[in-house]
Amino acid sequence: MDIFDKKKILITGGTGSLGQALTKKILQSDVDSIRIFSRDEFKQTQMKSDFNDDRLRFLIGDIRDKFRLQRAIENVDIVIHAAALKHITTAEHNPFEAVKTNIIGSQNLIDVCLDENVDTVLAVGTDKAVSPFNTYGATKLLMERLFISANNYRGSHKTKFLAVRYGNVLGSRGSILPVLIEQIKNGKKITITDPEMTRFNITMDDALNLIFRALKNGSTGCVFIPKLKSYKVSTLKDSLMELFDSNSETEIIGVRPGEKYHESLINEHELRLTFETEEDYVLFDETVSQLKLDQNQNFTKADLKQDYSSDKVKLLTIDELKQELTQHQLVRTSLNQ
Repeated sequence: MDIFDKKKILITGGTGSLGQALTKKILQSDVDSIRIFSRDEFKQTQMKSDFNDDRLRFLIGDIRDKFRLQRAIENVDIVIHAAALKHITTAEHNPFEAVKTNIIGSQNLIDVCLDENVDTVLAVGTDKAVSPFNTYGATKLLMERLFISANNYRGSHKTKFLAVRYGNVLGSRGSILPVLIEQIKNGKKITITDPEMTRFNITMDDALNLIFRALKNGSTGCVFIPKLKSYKVSTLKDSLMELFDSNSETEIIGVRPGEKYHESLINEHELRLTFETEEDYVLFDETVSQLKLDQNQNFTKADLKQDYSSDKVKLLTIDELKQELTQHQLVRTSLNQ
């Protein structure tokens, strides 16, 4: 956490689940200040009350507004870019709104960070960007490429751009877990898309640690991807039913528009550019990355033989998933809570 000591941090989308978790963790360091940049006035007011810390600054704004970003980023050292339109269905129905936020808004941020000579800018990516099958994934792929390509400006600018890439955080707003818990608690039918569908398993703590490792160890133009296990949707449902001692009926509703049966974090074309550490895969862009293995022996060539997909890694059992859910306090096992 010493990477944040005496630094000024800005988090775009800072009132979201990830932004609030980042804020809570970074405040444990000797950080100078954290600027929370988002367009949600209500959440900012609520967050300010919940945290009650003089090191926090709350800035209303939208990453689509370049001038507002310019003012928000003045004298900032590190930017963590978590703002995005994230819901697959919303992006499918409003595609150009996703383009304006996830692509144009991200380019605005890149331009401003270059102009302000920010030290380090990290973009939070998604598995949906790998061989994208929906509008959201396509916009996040372009966001990632914009961030990596921005390193071509190094020389005239000092700013280092890098990214992380992972799947839905277990228990985060809009993910499958809170939906299933709400259905079980209220005695509704449990709806799942397909029992054989798989998803990578990552907790909020895992996501935070990935971001901190990338900020500390990442070089220009690299994407950090965590080594994860996965689970079947049916296994998550069964785990919750056992934890809540529920006998609710299950309904299969089918895969929604734009959804994949299995998610990938590295596709087959990226394998030759993939290195690894004990905890992560690290994807280096051959046009901008400054990879020097003789100076950093933590990176070795990855031994992946096929795409890194949620159906090709170890699947968690019901008992293992129950342990994850309880260990990270993602469920309360009383139906009255």
